[in-house]
Amino acid sequence: MLDAYRRMGADPPFGDPRGYHGVGMEGYYWRLTGAADGRVVVVLLAVSRDAAGRPWGMVGYATHPGGLVRAATVQEAWADPRGLGVRLGDVLEAGEDRLRVDLGPDARLDVRFGERVGWPRRAFGGIGPAQLVPGLSQYWHPHLLGARVTGSGRAGDIPFDLDGASAYAEKNWGRGGMPPAWWWGQAQGFERPDVCVAFAGGRAGLGGVSIGAGALVVRVGQHVLRVVSPLQPLRVAVDEAGWRLRGRAGRHLVDVRGHAGAEPAHLLPVPVPRERRHLDAWAPQYLAGTLRLRVSRGGRTVFEGTSSLAGLERGRGHRAGAHS
Repeated sequence: MLDAYRRMGADPPFGDPRGYHGVGMEGYYWRLTGAADGRVVVVLLAVSRDAAGRPWGMVGYATHPGGLVRAATVQEAWADPRGLGVRLGDVLEAGEDRLRVDLGPDARLDVRFGERVGWPRRAFGGIGPAQLVPGLSQYWHPHLLGARVTGSGRAGDIPFDLDGASAYAEKNWGRGGMPPAWWWGQAQGFERPDVCVAFAGGRAGLGGVSIGAGALVVRVGQHVLRVVSPLQPLRVAVDEAGWRLRGRAGRHLVDVRGHAGAEPAHLLPVPVPRERRHLDAWAPQYLAGTLRLRVSRGGRTVFEGTSSLAGLERGRGHRAGAHS
């Protein structure tokens, strides 16, 4: 019964959303932020099911500075339904404390995660009670809100060291792949290393009905705040002027202001699940945007700071007739 329930995308209270569900597309994402040297590394992957129900994988790798983006389709894919564990042939291996990527001599990464700060022990994950509802078009869960990185990578002909960087990781999944449009952001690299912010949203649907939905998660030290719309008031404006979110979690007021900055966006790949292929240069993500975060309680500022290494994205899903 539980397996059948999870195959529709849902998770019970106190379940582990990191485990593979088996829906049409299940995405995994890591972002490594080196505040000391201004380096950012992004790894994204999808385990999808084609028209015959067979699993396959896609992996993407992007770095800043330098603008490198690499992507590949992998025929062999496995993900653990019991927790965080993924293998895509010889190209990628990931678990709770390690991430290894090999997309050729100019795009490699091998890192480990220590001092991990995971999602707190709560009944619900990133989207709150909505995780109980089977058959939603999209689910989202930020499961790693900080970790100390050790290891190294390569971007083109430049090797780099990631010792001391901060790690963030999340999952998103849904029955039909990526949504028609979405907004997203994530930032570490604040003056305080124990601060992390992540948000995501767009149109979410069940059957033939869709509504605007979004979630904002902020970690400040040992405290993790979550605002989920439409269950809670969350004001969102994402347009040419930037990414602006404002919401209330209990007695805390959270205000986020993001701007893309001067650097061009990295154009990341997205999977086309049923067709067993991916689209290159499809989702524009700024790897080094500017994000200002303010958290207050009862009129008193709990935290206020700015990161110049924020990830910011406005994306669109696959359309019929699009080609890679």
